[in-house]
Amino acid sequence: MKKIKKILVANRGEIALRVMRSAREMGLKTVAVYSEADRTALHVQYADEAVCIGGPKSSDSYLRGDKIIAVCQALQVDAVHPGYGFLSENASFAQAVQEAGLIFIGPDPAAIELMGSKLAAKAAVAHYNIPMVPGTEEAISSLAEAKEIAQKVGFPILIKASAGGGGKGMRVVDDLDSLEEQMNLAVSEATSAFGDGSVFIEKNIGSPRHIEIQILGDTHGNIVHLFERECSIQRRHQKVIEEAPSSILSPALRADMGQCAVNVGKACNYIGAGTVEFLLDENQNFYFLEMNTRLQVEHPVTEQITGLDLVKEQIKIAEGQPLSFTQQDLKINGHALELRVYAEDPQNNFLPDIGQLATYQRPQGLGVRVDDGFAQGMDIPIYYDPMIAKLVSFGANRQEAIAKMIRAIDEYQITGVENTLAFGKYVLQHPAFVSGNFDTKFIQKYFDPANLNAPADDAETQIAAVLAAWLYENEKPNAHTNQSPVLAPTSNWKKNRLR
Repeated sequence: MKKIKKILVANRGEIALRVMRSAREMGLKTVAVYSEADRTALHVQYADEAVCIGGPKSSDSYLRGDKIIAVCQALQVDAVHPGYGFLSENASFAQAVQEAGLIFIGPDPAAIELMGSKLAAKAAVAHYNIPMVPGTEEAISSLAEAKEIAQKVGFPILIKASAGGGGKGMRVVDDLDSLEEQMNLAVSEATSAFGDGSVFIEKNIGSPRHIEIQILGDTHGNIVHLFERECSIQRRHQKVIEEAPSSILSPALRADMGQCAVNVGKACNYIGAGTVEFLLDENQNFYFLEMNTRLQVEHPVTEQITGLDLVKEQIKIAEGQPLSFTQQDLKINGHALELRVYAEDPQNNFLPDIGQLATYQRPQGLGVRVDDGFAQGMDIPIYYDPMIAKLVSFGANRQEAIAKMIRAIDEYQITGVENTLAFGKYVLQHPAFVSGNFDTKFIQKYFDPANLNAPADDAETQIAAVLAAWLYENEKPNAHTNQSPVLAPTSNWKKNRLR
């Protein structure tokens, strides 16, 4: 067992700050790395030491594993925490960190590589009888093969990149006539985004719920799950609002999905924090989707309902400590929601925006948490993900968590850039969300940008929401509850990208 004394956080923004805060509480020193665009960033100011490693582009800075390792060696760092994004799921980087005599705060490189390929992941978990969406077990090698499998599985189908993520290299195909075109587009996009054009076919589950299970595994063979997160409110296959627990899972279904997630972890000898993602159809059938071998953006909602600090658990596991709790020790306490506050324009097809935060005032009060990396007067850069903050609420039950989130949105003051606060409030007040009767097609079904800022009749809205909740609670089976119009590209982000 090696004691960690100094951690380099190979990331930026809110996740870098979030990791550093937990490290400081543990009495550990932290090192920040930053690009030239982030010289005044809050994570740079917060760390005990900070080193500039390159230009504004990620490829010149945050993706330069060689420079990051060199900083570690120069400053006598013990361990590297990758956060999420950038190099967090790069098996080669994790291997290089270990070969440099450093601790990688994450899973073994072999597990990262295995689960980084959707096809390899499906093959690995098949030994544990994990339910999977009907489709191919290997990459499609020809159009003729694709046609044969598509007809066997039945349309609509989903063509997916084996190395994909975030909706890239993914195409829905409704009929045989469009198969060739959509397959070529998927292969081309996958090759461009991941350097791997391998694609496979699955049956398309039209309007599923997206449910993920948080797991933790130590170096002693112990793996537990920390319950589920509901991640069905999405745009462009990326999550916008998450909650824990889900309003749709019965205790039995929760236990079944949790055990499957643990088995996925066993299939790759998983170490650290990871997330197993599932699709849940309208008949309560669930299917393995993929595993994310890192900390998730939405991990705060799990922390709120379990009382655990996942970053501290990651660090303890990396030191070789066994988990200090068993599955039986874990209980769900209350309900939590997270809204990703993006610099995006929901009225303009969620187009990213850039600019200066002319006004930036965070909400406060009991049951409200803000994870961010910005302050008033700072600029939203064009080079990185447009997320400003993660706004989290926690209550004794789902209704209280929603009420706290709405209050927090009203208190959150942001001017200078377009953002998703009003969109978040729109979702939280919509009868479909309040009732729990929604899926991954929420935006396509219910969101009308023209109505985003229209004043609502509060009494009418509340009555509709209560009625929807009552109807859903009395009609859903075995439950236990505790496309947008495309407008003109006028954002600052779009203008700068076109220059």
